[in-house]
Amino acid sequence: MNHETPLSPRPLHHLAEAPRRVLTTAQLREHGVSAAEAAARCHAGGPWQEFLPGVFLLHPGPPTSEERLHAVLLYAARGPLPRAAAGVPAQPTAQGPHRPVYAEAMVTGLAALTLHGLDASPGLPALEKIDVLVERGRRLRSAGCARIVRTAGLPAAEAVTGLPVAPVPRALADAVAGLSDAGTVRRLLTEAVRGGYCEPSTVVRELAGAGLLSRPHVVDAVDLLLAEGRALAEDRLYRMVREHGLPDPVWNVDLRLPGGPLLGGVDAYWPEQAVALELDTRAHRQGGRPDDEAVVSEYTGKREHLERLGITVVHLTPRKLRESLEQQATVVRTALMAATDRDPAAYVVALPR
Repeated sequence: MNHETPLSPRPLHHLAEAPRRVLTTAQLREHGVSAAEAAARCHAGGPWQEFLPGVFLLHPGPPTSEERLHAVLLYAARGPLPRAAAGVPAQPTAQGPHRPVYAEAMVTGLAALTLHGLDASPGLPALEKIDVLVERGRRLRSAGCARIVRTAGLPAAEAVTGLPVAPVPRALADAVAGLSDAGTVRRLLTEAVRGGYCEPSTVVRELAGAGLLSRPHVVDAVDLLLAEGRALAEDRLYRMVREHGLPDPVWNVDLRLPGGPLLGGVDAYWPEQAVALELDTRAHRQGGRPDDEAVVSEYTGKREHLERLGITVVHLTPRKLRESLEQQATVVRTALMAATDRDPAAYVVALPR
């Protein structure tokens, strides 16, 4: 047997039996199916249909949700899929069926949020359009159920059910861009934070980058989102102290020198050890820039002033509390234990906020 003899094209009935009956013109050609033959099979009453330009369903009925997702990704993916070897048609087997690889394209918007598991996002069958994210320079138009969303730089896709999907913050921004209902926007943002999918500051940064913080209903939802995120972070802070055996601090106090000026508020303070804890829940606003310079300067100045008075300031973020609660408890415990090795701090008065 001549081992250099090319393998014959995969018979068409094997393609129809593949788990994903969605193929492009280029993929069909690798299986020995010409463009003319594919077009002939898509005539009225034929066994196939051209679902999107250059993307075929190998059956006549309506597509499943999975097939729609694969179709829009195949439509938007850059260039033809690589062949295993030049001149050799693709040869899927029962153990290794057709597994598409999508280059520089990913599902985003409401479809991505549904795939990530957000209940506030409608189910895939209810979506008339599926958003797919591509690089801004691509010469590609929306078609059929595929709505092209462009970006200057693609984020790292997350694999969900074997598909490339935009991270939740980016998917939220792309979804919110097409939503005018304040209730829907609020439910999506709240569930994303409450469900632990992402941090409020990350969402706000994506919304700002997309130019969405000029819309009143989005700004209202963001205000609620930040309040929700802070409440969740405070709950985790209380749980950290309780579950990891830390001494009880005084909570949410303003620090002041006796008879002197206000030093600023902190989220927790251990008077005996002169250790203060601050939650950094600041978020990015318009233009993707952080809170204005005056706020940043005040924040930094307060911390430096406390440290000059001998008060140790522990800085935590909501993300650290969510992802590594035990490690953050160790950070606080270390700061408390180190108090015995420091010079005594200046006496300050802690007043309820």
